[in-house]
Amino acid sequence: MKAKTTKAKKKGRTARALKRDMSLYLFCLPGIILTFIFSYVPMYGIQLAFRRYNAKAGIWGSKWVGMYYFKRFFESPYFASTIKNTLILSMYGLIVSFPIPIILALMLNSFRHKRYRKVIQTVTYAPNFISTVVMCGMIILFLSPSIGVINQIMQFFGADAVNFMAKKEYWRHIYVWTGIWQSTGWSSVIYFAALSGISPELHEAARVDGATKFQLIRYIDLPSIMPTATILLIMNCGSILSVGFEKAYLLQNDLNLGVSEIISTYVYKVGLINNDMSYSTAIGLFNTIVNMVMLITVNKISDKLSGNSLW
Repeated sequence: MKAKTTKAKKKGRTARALKRDMSLYLFCLPGIILTFIFSYVPMYGIQLAFRRYNAKAGIWGSKWVGMYYFKRFFESPYFASTIKNTLILSMYGLIVSFPIPIILALMLNSFRHKRYRKVIQTVTYAPNFISTVVMCGMIILFLSPSIGVINQIMQFFGADAVNFMAKKEYWRHIYVWTGIWQSTGWSSVIYFAALSGISPELHEAARVDGATKFQLIRYIDLPSIMPTATILLIMNCGSILSVGFEKAYLLQNDLNLGVSEIISTYVYKVGLINNDMSYSTAIGLFNTIVNMVMLITVNKISDKLSGNSLW
């Protein structure tokens, strides 16, 4: 009887909580529906990775081939090169680009002149609103060996013109550093939000004790934003193989293909250009599984080392 009474009380509390917060649940409902439609319903197509897809027969009517396409990718001459290029590009971008928004946010947060700080923020935010296609067009134009601004300056000082986009040794640097220029200001916004939550009393008390600006940043600001930085680092590590397709494809040419061919561009070519849907789906699924394993691993390591994690 007591167990039944306890269950009845719990059900009553749950019903009252649902009724009380019904407006909040309804507010979340559109997002849940959209997530289900665009994130869960497409999972139906994952089985393409295990079938020899035939458009006439449909997904269910296509022949089941199991792990054939995964083996084909692992044995492909493109497997090692695409994985290597993707990892190098992703790790290079992560190592270089992750601390820069933090440094920018810390520096501007300690900047006294609010007017100049707003100007600097606007200037650093602006590149984020340039589309990828326009950005790639600007990069190719600026680095052109005949009319590019960079080569014009080099020739003015007596140096020879360089075809930067045809040099493999320059391609990764161009990709990563132009991405940093475009995204640093926008990426720093979340750190500004975290810094705005720090109590001014902490800074005032530290100044009374004679703390310098560097000490304020080191002992107050930086520890306060570390949980936010850790969560963002975990999320970035969870997409280690998901390097953006558009920019890599638009900056790609036959001369730099050895370093610019990454998983996303390879999937596009075999899936849409060569019309091999099953093979491209298998590669995409492999990519997703690796990202998921990385996310879980980094999340556990972070939880043990710092106590900060996604779950």
